[in-house]
Amino acid sequence: MAPNDEKPLRITLEDLAGVPEASGSNPIRPAQTGVPKAYGSIASDPSAPEPVAEKSSVFLQGWFYLGLAGLLGALAAWAICEPAFVDGSRAGERWGNTWIIPGLITLMCVGFGVSESLVERSVKKALLRGALAIPLGIVLGFVFDFVANIIYSIGIQVSLNMGVQSNRNPALWIARGIAWAVFGAAGGAIYGIVGRSLKKAQYGILGGMLGAAVGGMIFDPIALAAGGAGLSRAIGFALVGAATGAAMGLVESMLKDRWLYVTAGPLAGKQFILYKNKTTIGAEQTADIYLFKDPNILPHHAAVEIQGSRVQVRALGAAFVGGGPVHIRVLQDGDLLQIGRYAFRYREKRRE
Repeated sequence: MAPNDEKPLRITLEDLAGVPEASGSNPIRPAQTGVPKAYGSIASDPSAPEPVAEKSSVFLQGWFYLGLAGLLGALAAWAICEPAFVDGSRAGERWGNTWIIPGLITLMCVGFGVSESLVERSVKKALLRGALAIPLGIVLGFVFDFVANIIYSIGIQVSLNMGVQSNRNPALWIARGIAWAVFGAAGGAIYGIVGRSLKKAQYGILGGMLGAAVGGMIFDPIALAAGGAGLSRAIGFALVGAATGAAMGLVESMLKDRWLYVTAGPLAGKQFILYKNKTTIGAEQTADIYLFKDPNILPHHAAVEIQGSRVQVRALGAAFVGGGPVHIRVLQDGDLLQIGRYAFRYREKRRE
């Protein structure tokens, strides 16, 4: 057979340019540049990360708003009773002397109950808690005032037996601080009662006693420095109220074991401590966690339930955990729960 002397077939770009495109074909084209890619949004992608870091505004910190409430409540009680208060008079002789301490406790407790609800934007809850705190404060105010006077009398007697002869001696300051810790206990107890939580009351009592004790111990030094009796009482009461509220908030924060931190929504930066076995979430103002300004949230949208060491969310409306829709889901530390425009990071204290 004769050798194949045919030349190899060569196809040039000019030849390809003349080939017509087949109908319905999808030719490969060079990648377009300058076209932005779409990655979705938090509205369409429930797993999108939260827009804020886990740090709260000072105005959303319990120690701040409870301390401010205690200060304002104490000053209000002083302003009401001071005009009828006379140094040296006994309770019963002047109504100002009778009411100044029970009034202090009552208005501090009203402030504690109302402030937390106002921070959460629930006016209805604030009115309910304030209305409940008034009778409780009056009753417990007189009871705890009686107990505190007994403790203070014992403290003074012990100090006198030790040879103390002047109110400049710190022993008397300590005696007042111990006695006034009782006032803080009353404030913390009422704070837990209006919040419908035994654990909240326990934290409140501990924090209230610490704060009021500090305030009581600095009361006499302030009186000595201020000179005027009325002014010294105003400053002293204000510091007692502020110290009591601030200590309650700090103790709550330090001893909490499970909580929800709001990472998105109007309350971003607020933490909700999970005190109850069932914490309700919804658009109803009396819900434990009130979610407002979102028409897609039901009045009773979801609940976080604690069953021993197990914490789960039970949703009646649309809710997502980790980007997936849930009806009932056990929560793990770090889980992101999303309801409407709100996002919550579930946290729990590590157990050794």
